[in-house]
Amino acid sequence: MTRSIADRDRLIFALDVATAGDARAWVDRLGDAVSFYKLGMELLTSGEYFAVLDELARRDKKIFVDLKFHDVPATVAAAVKGLSRWPVQLCTVHSYPAMLRAAAEVKGGLKLLTVTVLTSMDAADLQDQGVAGNPGEVVVARARQAQTAGGDGVICSGLEAAAIRAATGDDFLIVCPGIRPAGPAGDDQKRTVDVPQAFANGADHVVIGRPIRLAADPRAEAERIQAQIAASFQ
Repeated sequence: MTRSIADRDRLIFALDVATAGDARAWVDRLGDAVSFYKLGMELLTSGEYFAVLDELARRDKKIFVDLKFHDVPATVAAAVKGLSRWPVQLCTVHSYPAMLRAAAEVKGGLKLLTVTVLTSMDAADLQDQGVAGNPGEVVVARARQAQTAGGDGVICSGLEAAAIRAATGDDFLIVCPGIRPAGPAGDDQKRTVDVPQAFANGADHVVIGRPIRLAADPRAEAERIQAQIAASFQ
């Protein structure tokens, strides 16, 4: 895995909230327990998405724009080129090699993460879409395609991180959402692992939202997870 990442930057908090006020409240609440934030689709509809992005940058936070671009190559390349002018470290695009190649040509300092198979999907969901193979096989195949097309890494379940690491090598970023520190939570995430297992399998970052947001003491829970991450690299 990518060893140059600071341990405390390996936790990405999913800022899945509806308003800029909610976003600011969470950043205040978590303080220095979290240094990296994911901004997703829900906040986009607030009309203040980029105001929050700018504020995170002013607070010296790292930013992951998770908008999962998916369109014709020229359109996605234009969106990525525009996003590259903002203080953003990571962004997501769907698995479409021609689109990814076009985006990679104009990404600037952005790192492009390819969405492989959403962690809310299982084999039955793939079959419903007409995709043959189990999630593990599909994810590894899409990771190899992404690397060849100029992507910097993938979004995947921690269950598939080890196979992707073996297939792509040490310099390819692996970011794992759907992390459930206390085990399966009965929500919409189907392919989950806990924090130590994700890093043992080769993850570079974990994305955690609900387990922190719903904790009795969210900041303490974030610090507990940070301690688990630090222990994984001792």
